[in-house]
Amino acid sequence: MDILSVSNFTFLLYFGIFLIHQRHLVVSEYLYTPTDRIFLSCGSSGDTTDDDRQWIGDINSKYSPLEPHSVNKSIAATALDQPTASTSIFPYKNARISQSQFTYNFKLTAGPKFVRLYFFPTTYRGSNNNFTATKGFLDVTAGPYTLLRNFSALLYAEDWETDTFTNEYTILVQGSQQLNITFSPFLGDTNDTYAYINAIEIVSMPTYLYYTMPNSSGVAVVGENEQFYIQNDTALEMHCRVNIGGNSLSPTEDTGMYRAWDSDVIYVYPVDTPFYGRTLLQRNGSLHYSKVQPYTTPETVYRVARSIGQNKLDNLKQNLTWQLIVERGFKYLVRLHFCEIDSRVTKPGERLIIISMNNEKVDTGFDILQSSGGQMTPIYKDYIVTGAEKAKTDTYELLISLKPNESSVYDDVILNGLEVFKLSNSRYVLDAGENPASASPPPPPPASLSQLPPLPSKNKSNNKKALLIAIGTCAPGLLIAVSLCYCWIVHRGRHRKRKHWDSHRESLFCWFCSFYKAKSSRSEALPKELCRYFSLPEIREATKNFDDEMVIGKGGFGKVFKGVIDGGEKIVAIKRLSPESRQGHRQFETEIKMLSHLRHVHLVSLIGYCYQGHEMILVYDYMTNGTLQDHLYGAGNDPLTWRQRLEICIGTARGLNYLHTGAEQTVIHRDVKTTNILLDENWIAKVSDFGLCRLGLDGNPITTKVVGTFGYLDPEYATRGQLTEKSDVYSFGVVLLEVLSGRRPVNNNLEEEQGSLALWAKKCIENGTIHGIVDQALTGYIAPECFDKFVEIAEKCVRDRGIDRPNMQEVIEMLDFALRRQETADAKKKATNPSGAVVYPELLYHPPQYPTPLDGSEFDSRTETRLANFHSKSDATESSGCTTASTNYSFSDATNST
Repeated sequence: MDILSVSNFTFLLYFGIFLIHQRHLVVSEYLYTPTDRIFLSCGSSGDTTDDDRQWIGDINSKYSPLEPHSVNKSIAATALDQPTASTSIFPYKNARISQSQFTYNFKLTAGPKFVRLYFFPTTYRGSNNNFTATKGFLDVTAGPYTLLRNFSALLYAEDWETDTFTNEYTILVQGSQQLNITFSPFLGDTNDTYAYINAIEIVSMPTYLYYTMPNSSGVAVVGENEQFYIQNDTALEMHCRVNIGGNSLSPTEDTGMYRAWDSDVIYVYPVDTPFYGRTLLQRNGSLHYSKVQPYTTPETVYRVARSIGQNKLDNLKQNLTWQLIVERGFKYLVRLHFCEIDSRVTKPGERLIIISMNNEKVDTGFDILQSSGGQMTPIYKDYIVTGAEKAKTDTYELLISLKPNESSVYDDVILNGLEVFKLSNSRYVLDAGENPASASPPPPPPASLSQLPPLPSKNKSNNKKALLIAIGTCAPGLLIAVSLCYCWIVHRGRHRKRKHWDSHRESLFCWFCSFYKAKSSRSEALPKELCRYFSLPEIREATKNFDDEMVIGKGGFGKVFKGVIDGGEKIVAIKRLSPESRQGHRQFETEIKMLSHLRHVHLVSLIGYCYQGHEMILVYDYMTNGTLQDHLYGAGNDPLTWRQRLEICIGTARGLNYLHTGAEQTVIHRDVKTTNILLDENWIAKVSDFGLCRLGLDGNPITTKVVGTFGYLDPEYATRGQLTEKSDVYSFGVVLLEVLSGRRPVNNNLEEEQGSLALWAKKCIENGTIHGIVDQALTGYIAPECFDKFVEIAEKCVRDRGIDRPNMQEVIEMLDFALRRQETADAKKKATNPSGAVVYPELLYHPPQYPTPLDGSEFDSRTETRLANFHSKSDATESSGCTTASTNYSFSDATNST
């Protein structure tokens, strides 16, 4: 008996080793072997092996940078801090830094290459001085391609709450078989910036992995009946690479090309149910590579998928949706990876999927089995998205949705992987950094290697690396143990193994859910002592369970409901942030903390908030008369009188001045616009929406990510990320022009010159035709002396340079003076004609300087009647000897506003 036991043990041991050896052989067949593998550590010397990569220092090596024309040579610098967001810190220890241009030259074999740039925005110590991250603005070109323009790694890292990241590009090297990568400081209006790079990685890739194969049918273009070909002269920038439903994968877990794969939890668009409630499918077994090459993705990607679930009643009402923020003006390649791993689906037609992008159906019945040829057979679908040109902002939300076709036997959909790439435009540009309204960061960096599915973790650690080292140390014994356990499990039976695993998987899943809920509920960090906390049932009762009849406003943040609290005694406005809103918990908490400490008659009052589960809700005082925009255009309200408009502008200026000077520390609003100016029952203006506020430095600029609303953005802030109180002054100047003209700050229906209200108004001031922008509802009501002063204030506020703009206290004083001029002129008119209407023939009516009707809408009958009365009064005035004057309202100090 003992001899038999020893024989069995020996057999199991050798059998386990045989299985492991066979598995190793199979995995190695799926790897791609690059012809070029260059890992360059910039600013360091010698060679270092780290994370399965041999890093070469650029000091005194064949990759030393070229800078023959530079007066100030680049230097090697050392980071004063260590990164916490990366498990591999070696590429970030050093950097190559220069205040002049420098170039790396790489001699390569012909073909497409992955080019990866590593950044760690921190303070670096050079030979003579330190370099701070705030001054790192750079341009990067690779051959003819512009990869980065006016790029700040610090702003990028702040926005995505990481400290290290990698930008990945695909470039096809041909002809000379060399690639020059040039780094230049973006000077703008200052020479006090520098360019830098921590590491460069270049890895060859299969020729037609992403480029269109000759004689193929091309790639379908969403919304158009045509095919697109990704030619050799196109460069690609990786926007996201996602392992749907699974872990994030490190570069060394890829198929030899060192691609990092994210978990999809940061992209899932939560429709109806939280993302962690969706089903994750996983299946072992051999994959059949008859449609794609084995190196296309790691096997793990095709073995795991996310689905809606098996509830038929719910599934037909839901989508599986992922949301991406992409940049306007570029085409995007979207690649969807599919593999039918559901054992129930065995025949074509049993699972039909409706695929939509940008709310357009691109396939109404995609059949994985029919396209791939069978179960466990990977396949991918490519699409080109060009909807960016239709967007009115610098970025737009790309939604990728899957929904069951009603003819499906199984009312469910699956997706295994997702890749999205930005394509270079006809000018070989991949980054529109020269756009002054650009407020979008580059694509999000890969998720941390320590991330656990299906929940993201931003608290990085070296635990996983330590675990891998420990596993490697005891690998031989562990492999034997695993082999024996595997054979024992087979002997005990499949049913018991499956039951055991399902039990542990369910427990682990529940722990993740509870952890996420606990993490997402941060109400304990919010100031309950300064404002009221509402429970979700209280909010539901106040809004009749969020009844659409209670909706009084909508926006990018979600919906605003009219609600009743305290037993019906108090009417409130309840802003509910929708899951698809770009405003996250950071903006939510910022608004609560700001409004809990800031109290002023011209700031909206926060009553309380609700932060429960996924609900983020703010409760304000109810503003009876809505937003200022509602009374300027588009809502059908009676037009505001000129005096009302002046008083609203003065009230708004007082609120902003309090933010800038009245609080303990300067507060910069960053999103001043007519929709954020609310009006109470007495038409008192209240500044609202403080989610984007930043603390200022008393007039000194701070470098931060550009956020705000297109058309209101300060040019200095938009182009350089330099934020001051004067940025709010510029936005307020646009509001003044909006109040005067009754038109939107941006109108894409007009010619380019007239599309921007601020630029067009300054042009009219120079030409002496500024009277032509006046809202027709105001013609005849504005005293010329008041008009002169009001236009002067607006022109000063929207000057290009912040130093040339007034501060808000000066704006208040000038607006008060304009109001007194109006009151004095009105008093004189009434004194000479007590029974007559107050009409100013000098500004009675002028042909508008833009096509009418404005924004495609007609003026209402009240405005037409008022205009007819103005004209009749004007005729009567002229017949008594008065003539209509055409005044030139340009100013001697307006030349700097061009």
